[in-house]
Amino acid sequence: MVRPINFRMNEQTAVNNYFQEDLDLRNATINKKAQEEFDNYVTKLKKYGINVIVVSDSLEFDTPDSIFPNNWVSFHEDGTVVLYPMFAENRRLERREEILLDIENNGFNIENIMDYTSAEEEGFFLEGTGSMILDRVHKKAYCAISPRADEELFIEFCEDFEYTPVIFTANQTVENTRQPIYHTNVMMCIAETFAVICLDTIDDKKEKKNVILHLKDTNKEIIKISESQMHNFAGNMLQVQGNNDERFLIMSLAAYESLTKQQIERIESHCKIIYSSLETIETCGGGSARCMIAEVFLPKQ
Repeated sequence: MVRPINFRMNEQTAVNNYFQEDLDLRNATINKKAQEEFDNYVTKLKKYGINVIVVSDSLEFDTPDSIFPNNWVSFHEDGTVVLYPMFAENRRLERREEILLDIENNGFNIENIMDYTSAEEEGFFLEGTGSMILDRVHKKAYCAISPRADEELFIEFCEDFEYTPVIFTANQTVENTRQPIYHTNVMMCIAETFAVICLDTIDDKKEKKNVILHLKDTNKEIIKISESQMHNFAGNMLQVQGNNDERFLIMSLAAYESLTKQQIERIESHCKIIYSSLETIETCGGGSARCMIAEVFLPKQ
């Protein structure tokens, strides 16, 4: 997790992230609020026995979205680190070698780096586990195609890492028109034994049926959320592991409060829920609890 220093609404990502809103506050105030939310979130995760590596953002560059590291990097069980091509130019500055050194200093082995970032020069993007939802156990990768998720690049990733690609388009209503959702991870979350998904965003019936078939094929209980719940970041969740292999589903307070009692009960039949208030981060950044975490699957030294 990357603690912010210059957090604010990023004007370069706002062009196609319809979750972002401008707050009538000075940037220094916004950053201070974001830091408080970040620190409270980390404290809560650690309280539940979840190992969190916190790296501070750098003042060297203007990186208002550095708080969302899962878009530029992913870590894999075979020791591979993947670097991804980013849509916004100022987000490309988030890729810092010293962050990888910090990971190694925390006892993890990096064997190989797979670098897709040259695609930026051609105008093609794939923003990590924001653009792709990886079912690492069953080797399936789900991707909603958007300006930040190029289909050919996604297929290339799937071929390189031997994942089955599940491709679809997910839309949201913006001023009475259907617009592509910028990241797959705001409309779906895959956990070990269940999936939380906003199926209403998949307008094409064949694509929707295909996604459902792939989820059922891996014995996931499908927990549906509405578009309204998705806008409260109920799709932006992540299952993590604490001490003694205990599983938790983490989400924001807004996401939790948007869920019905029945949805909460269905999730809790699989694992406990951890939630934390991320209001400033969600409003200005257009991302939530899941976006703030890059999971480390690397082998231990």
